[in-house]
Amino acid sequence: MSDNRTTDDHLTDRVTHPRYPLSSQYDARWTVDNQMGPNALWLLEWLAPALGLDALRPCARVLDLGCGRAMTSIFLAREFHAQVTAADLWVAPDDNARRIAEAGFADRVQPVHAEAHDLPFAEGGFDAIVSIDAYQYFGTDDLYLPTLTRLLKPGGRIGIVVPALREEPEGAEPPEHLRAWWEPDFWCWHSADWWHRHWTRSGAVEVEAADWLQDGWRDWLTWCEVVAEESPEEFHRTMGRRVAEMLRADEGRTFGFVRVVGRRK
Repeated sequence: MSDNRTTDDHLTDRVTHPRYPLSSQYDARWTVDNQMGPNALWLLEWLAPALGLDALRPCARVLDLGCGRAMTSIFLAREFHAQVTAADLWVAPDDNARRIAEAGFADRVQPVHAEAHDLPFAEGGFDAIVSIDAYQYFGTDDLYLPTLTRLLKPGGRIGIVVPALREEPEGAEPPEHLRAWWEPDFWCWHSADWWHRHWTRSGAVEVEAADWLQDGWRDWLTWCEVVAEESPEEFHRTMGRRVAEMLRADEGRTFGFVRVVGRRK
């Protein structure tokens, strides 16, 4: 564990963000210790208004696809009183069940082990599907969205937030200023326009939003700097440092976040 972890009060100050007032109410140490990438609570809070209160009404059935350590699932239950299915491939349901129970939402959040191409759920069973920092790994497949949206009720909504490109690259790839950090995973990052077309041409949804988070890279950088110092896991500290270096070099020219919302036809 890092010897540089700060006091909880100072950590809270560092991650309190005026753009994300709901997320700022959560225990800062808890969010750092359970993170698995960009600040998932911030990204979900940005997504929620575009997804709409009808999709997130009390007792709405929500699939949190790629929930990680279930922080977003707990957020959906706490802030919107949703009934959440917390599905993840890498985090064991028992691990998430403990975390969910400690947060006091065992009656609203059900953790399950599931792979995105083999979801054990009935058609039309969900009012909404949410995916934060996960959909890019499986959803770029041209045939995926129609299969997934069958799990939604007619008129139900799917909303995602993904790491993204400001614009689709032209010319040499990767951009020269990012060559030192470029990884194969970045090939599944795309622009808002790309996602809008990708979802529209599927015929499965009416796209209601596909937009770029203004200055999202700055939020991402702030979070990476915190994780690099405060995470109890060496892997995440190392990744935090590496991604922070990349974001400083890029300065928002290339990388950020896109949210996409679609309504099942």
